[in-house]
Amino acid sequence: MKKRVRKYILIFLIFLVPVGLGSKFYHGVLELWVQNSLVGIWYVLFWDLFWFFWFPEERYLFRIVTGVLLVTSLLEVLQLWHPYWLEIIRSHFLGRTLLGTSFAWWDFVHYFLGTLLAWAIMFGLLRLAQRVETS
Repeated sequence: MKKRVRKYILIFLIFLVPVGLGSKFYHGVLELWVQNSLVGIWYVLFWDLFWFFWFPEERYLFRIVTGVLLVTSLLEVLQLWHPYWLEIIRSHFLGRTLLGTSFAWWDFVHYFLGTLLAWAIMFGLLRLAQRVETS
């Protein structure tokens, strides 16, 4: 069953990476929200699914979503800190994308929504894999 769940997760991740990165470059309706807040949902979802790929069992769901939410929240708070070495990292696209640049309380809402979405997807993937196994 783990193999089947991992296959489903990989499909999600392959879809999610271009959606998440593309959201950073989106121009159109609500572009500031998409570029700065919606990406928080994709970010949390990506990391939850990344860890779920390695630990694809129901007993790890709570630990994964809680851990990713805590680390993501810590990274948000870290955006209040601006030492020179961290600013150098943030000056590059990958550093900005992974660590962020500016603190916003509103981002916590999106991290929480991403966590709920991730939990629902992971739980659903487990149920789907179980159904396929038994049929």
